[in-house]
Amino acid sequence: MGADRVIFHCDCNSFYASVELLGRPELRDKPVAVCGDPKSRHGIILAKNEPAKRCGVKTAETIWQAQRKCPDLVLLPPHHDRYRVYSGQINAIYYRYTDLIEPFGIDESWLDVTGTLHLFGGDAKMLADRIRNEVRETLGLTISVGVSFNKIFAKLGSDYKKPDATTVISADNFRDIVWPLPVTDLLFVGRAAAKVLSRYGVNTIGQLAAFDRGALVELLGKQGGQLWEYANGLENSPVAPMGRYAPPKSVGNGETFPHNLTTKDEVRRGVAMLADEVAVRLRRHRMKAATLQVSVRDPNFKDICRQRPLEAPTNTARELARAALDILEQSWKSGAPIRAITLTAQNLAPEDEAAEQLGLFRPEAPARRERVEKLERTMDAIRAKYGKGAVYTAAQAEEPGDADGEDGVPF
Repeated sequence: MGADRVIFHCDCNSFYASVELLGRPELRDKPVAVCGDPKSRHGIILAKNEPAKRCGVKTAETIWQAQRKCPDLVLLPPHHDRYRVYSGQINAIYYRYTDLIEPFGIDESWLDVTGTLHLFGGDAKMLADRIRNEVRETLGLTISVGVSFNKIFAKLGSDYKKPDATTVISADNFRDIVWPLPVTDLLFVGRAAAKVLSRYGVNTIGQLAAFDRGALVELLGKQGGQLWEYANGLENSPVAPMGRYAPPKSVGNGETFPHNLTTKDEVRRGVAMLADEVAVRLRRHRMKAATLQVSVRDPNFKDICRQRPLEAPTNTARELARAALDILEQSWKSGAPIRAITLTAQNLAPEDEAAEQLGLFRPEAPARRERVEKLERTMDAIRAKYGKGAVYTAAQAEEPGDADGEDGVPF
């Protein structure tokens, strides 16, 4: 590999659809999609098989859009309990080769095989092929594996060639393989960041790697420096098995905007984007926040910082955004320009311990919060498999009607 660590990223191919087809082999050669309720206006495609993909069907597009492209598309309802069972069985296979496994969504996992590779012949690609074959022969499912010296490039490798393939991205070849790729292929380059980068001529990962790091920090805040490190192969975070990592004490995200925000709509969109990032990370850590802090900077670099307890512990973007806008309404003069905003979720607790008491006057609130959380977790699953831009909230759209099936589906 040309580097000390050997990291795999294993990604199940068309996971939901592949699991469904195990019990419906007669549909294997027909275009099939797993989707929400076809009777709902908001029913969307959650997964599709290869024949459907060849017809142009895309994850996160509406059912009617998919059927317009593929009239013979077979629609199947999701069975999430079944997917969890197979996810556990796949990870059990991984555990035969290493105990350093970090799940990333229901159908993806990072494996650190640095310390065990010598037990299986010492060849990383051969071991990745062996794991692929074992999953296929044992469960009838296929996976793609990225092999690299860090987690970010390993994930790029698993996305690089599908289905049922192994891609090695080494310290010697990553410039040839990674740098020509679109910058949106890099993990955590979201829709908003990609738009900012595009304004400065950064459209590929290589262009991001060559950009001045300090300028990226100025444009994107702390995230800019992090993305620069990712693009240059400097990411070195450990594979963190569940139960072996220290949970964060706070989760925050900030943005220096490309132009000052002056209207309520601009502020609303900026807050929605930040709240979404914070909520995704909270759910990834299985945490809920009881307090929200909002920091605002004006064009003269004058800062204010306000915080308040939340109505109930939460990890949803909707409630974080609502609370942030309430704070801004009370503490920031309407129309005064805003250069940067940071949202920080504080007083975190594990989600299974962050219980909410039933309110005397709003007993329906917990049930409503549960529905919102379920919706946002569905968005997490779609993004984890098909990229962050696959789906986003309507509040993040630049203007009514801005979103389309190519850029993602607004909720």
